[in-house]
Amino acid sequence: MDQEPRRARDLGVTVGTLPTGPLNAITDVADVLVGHVTVDDGADLHTGVTAVVPSQLGAGRRALPAAVCVGNGYGKLVGSTQVDELGVLESPIVLTATLSVFRAADAVLTYLMDRDPAGVSFNPLVGETNDAHLSDIRRRPVTEEHVLDAVGHASAGLPAEGCVGAGTGTTALGFKAGIGTSSRRVSVDGSVHTVGALVQSNFSGVLTVLGVPMPAADLVPQHDQEEPPGNSCMIIVATDAPVDARQLGRLARRAVFAMSRVGAAYANGSGDYAIAFTTTPQPGQPLPDGMIDPLFAAVMDSVEEALLNSLFMAVTTTGVRGRVQHAVPHHHVLQRLVTAGRLRTDAGQGPGEVDAGLSVSD
Repeated sequence: MDQEPRRARDLGVTVGTLPTGPLNAITDVADVLVGHVTVDDGADLHTGVTAVVPSQLGAGRRALPAAVCVGNGYGKLVGSTQVDELGVLESPIVLTATLSVFRAADAVLTYLMDRDPAGVSFNPLVGETNDAHLSDIRRRPVTEEHVLDAVGHASAGLPAEGCVGAGTGTTALGFKAGIGTSSRRVSVDGSVHTVGALVQSNFSGVLTVLGVPMPAADLVPQHDQEEPPGNSCMIIVATDAPVDARQLGRLARRAVFAMSRVGAAYANGSGDYAIAFTTTPQPGQPLPDGMIDPLFAAVMDSVEEALLNSLFMAVTTTGVRGRVQHAVPHHHVLQRLVTAGRLRTDAGQGPGEVDAGLSVSD
């Protein structure tokens, strides 16, 4: 199948009614940067590193308010207990493959020690999903140089999505997946705030788009390869809203809830985690809980769209031992959405010609 990777909105698939930021990405939150390093030999290695870097952290500012939600703790999230205990983030957030997480954490430690030569205690935050289905994970190819490169070259532009960085070898919902991102802007208490999400998708279930199931066995007739259940999802949520660590925990839980919208199975072996942080200082007066609903909606919608982007932007990949994971066929998805009444075609375009120029039906 030869198709161009396209984001959900480029295909006419719009999640919710809230406006996005200019890039529709986590980097719409000011001073949040993203960097990738991809390790791909075209054969047995399909892995890498993705770093989310709050640029406010440095010599003049050691921590940002943060929280972690453990949807299912079948995973390795280095540094999470201190975030839970103190309610702060002290490092870039790095994502990689399961057996590379420990080397990656040591690399982040190098970064933090270089930043603070006098420090004697640091808390790297490094998460993972298991990309062993397509990559020879036991080779542990991620090095300190890869991690430092991802952190050091992180930028405020639109992050690459799909088969890149920590998403190079991941799969989700029966298809090739990867990295995805999205954002929303909401008005709360008279101020406009941005919520952004970035995901590393690698979990089981039945792909669901705008409420319409899209089983891999139906969309890809050659879908006959083995596929392990579970395998996890990492979700990072950033905002500029004045919320405290307790409220960020509530946002992080909504991020895990949003996985259900795209058909997550929440399997036994799926380590599902969300990390939420705010770029505002620890607020003396955080938003009243009664005003936080728009942020909940922004998290749910941005995570759902980020998950769809992680799939729609991925490409068919042949990995270790010749395993093939197929990309989501955009054409079949759009046809099903039209049939279900979730999309409408432009005037003069019939369902059999569905490709672009679609919009969500009322």
